[in-house]
Amino acid sequence: MNTQLHGEIAALFDLSGSVAVVTGGASKLGLDAASVLAAAGADVAVTSRDARKAQDSARQIEERYGVKALGLALDHTEIASVTAAAEAVTDWSDGRVDILVNNGGGGSGHSKARLFERDPADIDSLIRANLIGPIYCCREFGKRMAERGSGRIINIASIAAHVGRDRSVYDRNGLKGQPVDYAASKAGILGLTRDLAAYLAPQGVRVNAISPGGFERSDMPEGFVADYSRLTALGRMGRDGIDLKGAILFLASDASNYVTGQEIIVDGGFTIWR
Repeated sequence: MNTQLHGEIAALFDLSGSVAVVTGGASKLGLDAASVLAAAGADVAVTSRDARKAQDSARQIEERYGVKALGLALDHTEIASVTAAAEAVTDWSDGRVDILVNNGGGGSGHSKARLFERDPADIDSLIRANLIGPIYCCREFGKRMAERGSGRIINIASIAAHVGRDRSVYDRNGLKGQPVDYAASKAGILGLTRDLAAYLAPQGVRVNAISPGGFERSDMPEGFVADYSRLTALGRMGRDGIDLKGAILFLASDASNYVTGQEIIVDGGFTIWR
């Protein structure tokens, strides 16, 4: 083995001494992001609307990876809550915030996903959770990065920003499906990423996005998993705990030092398969 090469590669991905914040980091893709950053050596603050969930996840991260972890309650649709969380993290970390994974978001609410039948209150709530909230987090954590002259923001978008949905896949499997306001919010995240990258580049802050495709969950009907997999070039859905981690680590580390304003699509080829 070429140990010098091995060391050089390891150094590219080493996050020791860094402080990361992962919103919505207590479960699913957010927990995957927090876990891989901790595995690379970063101290990690994870947030959730549920303080207990955030604290439990932080405790598990500390025990597994031997780093410091902080669990915080956060309603990222409220600017006062975001400001308080940013202050709590910087107090905890002696002023450092090196990485923000802007993963927090919300579901589609209780009304139907079809636009003409959709409750306007659910539209407003989804846009606040999936676009306004991430903007608030970029504002508060990005401000602190700019003051220090360095930082990395990773916004979680979605392939919904790129493709229209075949609703029949959801209908025949008894699922509500994706509302068009979700696609609109995730397209907004991509616009935010590009312009914020330009805005913060002079302050040494890089901003990029990841757009995941569908990830398989235990509560999904088998028929939906099969249908979705047939529409994907690699023939399967994404796997929690595995398929997002590489992209997160790349964008959070020195391996992507010359990358900003970009998007990585992690979808098994869904968006290129026709």
